[in-house]
Amino acid sequence: MDKKDLRIIYMGTPDFAVESLKALHENGYNIVGVITMPDKPAGRGHKIQFSPVKQYALDNNLRLLQPEKLKNEAFLAELKSLQADLQIVVAFRMLPEVVWDMPRLGTFNLHASLLPQYRGAAPINWAVINGDTETGATTFFLTHEIDTGNIILQEKLPIAKTDTAGDVHDRLMLLGSGLVLKTVDQILSGNVQVKPQSQNDTLKTAPKIFKETCRMDWTKTATELYNFVRGLSPSPTAWTEITLPSGETLGLKIYETEKAFGQHNLSAGTLLTDNKTFIKIATSDGYLHLLSVQLAGKKQMKVDELLRGYKVDGSHLL
Repeated sequence: MDKKDLRIIYMGTPDFAVESLKALHENGYNIVGVITMPDKPAGRGHKIQFSPVKQYALDNNLRLLQPEKLKNEAFLAELKSLQADLQIVVAFRMLPEVVWDMPRLGTFNLHASLLPQYRGAAPINWAVINGDTETGATTFFLTHEIDTGNIILQEKLPIAKTDTAGDVHDRLMLLGSGLVLKTVDQILSGNVQVKPQSQNDTLKTAPKIFKETCRMDWTKTATELYNFVRGLSPSPTAWTEITLPSGETLGLKIYETEKAFGQHNLSAGTLLTDNKTFIKIATSDGYLHLLSVQLAGKKQMKVDELLRGYKVDGSHLL
């Protein structure tokens, strides 16, 4: 079968999914349909914002579907009419069996971890938060249980000690697009070989991250807090609350920090500053220096910029 004869439906929504769609399209594969999330209002003006995948589909004249519900009869009929041989899912949503079981060659997913490690919604964030030095990407065929299907291909990616989740995201996005292309090439050639995921009692998971998940716990070590910040940077971002000497309590997002070790007799979470150039927070085994932060309602800024507008000596963290 030729590339142009293999009918592919692609499903995805964010930037991470665009690179793989672009790789398939630019390498001559026949994308007969692109499925993405419905449009949503965004920002203060609540203007309708297209998903990155929708924007790419529109720019390249690809057929677009945006179903509210994946079990809707009209959507299923339209999906069936496209007569796809293969479906590819990258950063989309859970699919009902009636959808993923429809193509004759099945449906495969690109997951941003080395499965079976980090099954779940936020594998990049949790790998960095946990201080891992390696991650990767996996393509696997969908089955009933989430992120458990037979593995097609995997590739590893190192994580540097200073990498943020954003850094790893961008590199995995490129690595993953190449992996998707290799996977489709194998499926097209008929040489695809799959292997079941190993049964491991020490699996790390990657559950969805909520606002409260991102709150700093100052009783942790400097290294744990440093990894926590970079694992949530630039989004959804670690945060804490700071109570100023005036009694005003402000939300404080933390984008970048530096760790320092040393003995002290301070309570965890104690704030130290010269009110000019630095803010450091006492941890159980040293200090966490705040480098880049954002007060609620303000722009992201370096700590010295913050200290030009706010005097935080005598403040404490919650």
